[in-house]
Amino acid sequence: MKHHALEQLQTVASINLDYPRPAPAMSRRERLERWAELLERSQHHALSTLHQTEYQPAGERAIMRADHSPISVAFADPVLRAAGLENDSYGEAQRFFELSDNQLHRLLCYCHFGATVSAATAARHVRALIAAGDRQSILARLRNFFVR
Repeated sequence: MKHHALEQLQTVASINLDYPRPAPAMSRRERLERWAELLERSQHHALSTLHQTEYQPAGERAIMRADHSPISVAFADPVLRAAGLENDSYGEAQRFFELSDNQLHRLLCYCHFGATVSAATAARHVRALIAAGDRQSILARLRNFFVR
């Protein structure tokens, strides 16, 4: 591969400095809706859970991942990756979908489902998170007001 200065390339080609364009921003609700739809499409698949998320130190919990998990279903989607999902780890799912440890724990921990959870069950849990987001507690609304 040859490397050239930008000025040299401009004599040979038309350069668009805006490319790649950032993906349109998705709201939290849109991201969760997309995740639920992806899980519903593969509803008969057994997905891997994460083992004892509640007992892991925060740093270890953040990097936890499993092949064929509900998070990896989201990460396999080009739309969610373009919207900013960087990998299929617990911490990245927590950041990207704006979920608490408790919410994510209930969605994908081994202690609730065993070694696997059906994609349909995971989708129902994501849909419940969407519904709960519409009914935020007063503390959650205050936090969102002051944090953003």
